[in-house]
Amino acid sequence: MSDDQKNTDQAVETDRHNAPLYLAKYQESQAKREPSDASTSEEPLYLQRFREQNVNGAVAEVPLWQRTTLATQQALTEDNRNKEISPPPGSPRALRNDVYLIRHGETQGYSTDSGLTPQGVWQAHSWGQTMAKRIKSGETVVFRHAATNRATETAVQIHRGLLDGLAQYEKDITIHEPEVADEFRNFQFVSPDGLKDVTAAFREYSSILEGFERSAAGDRPKWVVEMDRFWRTQQGGGDPIQHWLTIPLLHFEPPAMTVRRFWAGVNRLSDEFPGARLAIATHSGCIRAFAVNALGYDPGEPYNTEHVRVKMFENDDTTVNGRDAMVSYRNRVESIKVPDIGQLPTWQVDDQWSGFSSEES
Repeated sequence: MSDDQKNTDQAVETDRHNAPLYLAKYQESQAKREPSDASTSEEPLYLQRFREQNVNGAVAEVPLWQRTTLATQQALTEDNRNKEISPPPGSPRALRNDVYLIRHGETQGYSTDSGLTPQGVWQAHSWGQTMAKRIKSGETVVFRHAATNRATETAVQIHRGLLDGLAQYEKDITIHEPEVADEFRNFQFVSPDGLKDVTAAFREYSSILEGFERSAAGDRPKWVVEMDRFWRTQQGGGDPIQHWLTIPLLHFEPPAMTVRRFWAGVNRLSDEFPGARLAIATHSGCIRAFAVNALGYDPGEPYNTEHVRVKMFENDDTTVNGRDAMVSYRNRVESIKVPDIGQLPTWQVDDQWSGFSSEES
């Protein structure tokens, strides 16, 4: 037998003219299947019931989370890991607002306000989808954010993730679109151009620093020295927020004033939207200062899209010292009294230090 003939025979033997084994078995099972008799079908029972309820692609009239026959789907719409106990409606501990102070997603950089990376977008979108699992139909969600690009994009992506989750789980809630809330801006810095975000002040600082380093003529302004210490702490692998929280700085907004305006913003939104969930995208330094003030110690820097949660309760007849609240962060929960901003001390300021007047709070 010649080599050409052998090659031809081998080609005929190895040529796949029939369906693959897995496809052949599938076609065989489909041929034996009797749709009219579901009891004799070899399909799993849950799949039989699903196809019976979705004949010709019909959609059930009741929402997905209310379909008692679809226990697995109903379970997917609930937060099974949440062990908190909710008080009954109308009780003295009835919840007034559930507040989430959310750090922005991963950003492209702090030297420019360039917004989120693709990873940051995914983080924020996933946060919104998780909220869709935990929320119930009939609730209200209010979105607010700081004015920076990274905080704005975080709020927008959380909002989109929530909408996607609500469509998936067929829930109906009231949503107030993302808007800027000035109380939740990043902590501020006083530069020659005025009061600005600390990362915006960094851009001004870096633009003039090279001139001082090249000429080495004269002393650097005090604001440059403070900004230099702050950012070189981060460049050296340290914690610049801890530097801000623990060391008195003349040109940085004090942490206490940051906490003060955050509470002012929370109180304002609580009065405007009683009973709503408040999702607020902001910055890590302010969130951390807020947690330190409530918990009494520094629990550390929040990760991207990690949040500090504040549960504000309704007043009862026995409440005399203000509304009760619980602040939780990283498995630590502290019961506090919500500060009344109007009763806090007034700060005396002059024209050169007008950035941190009590009117801003």
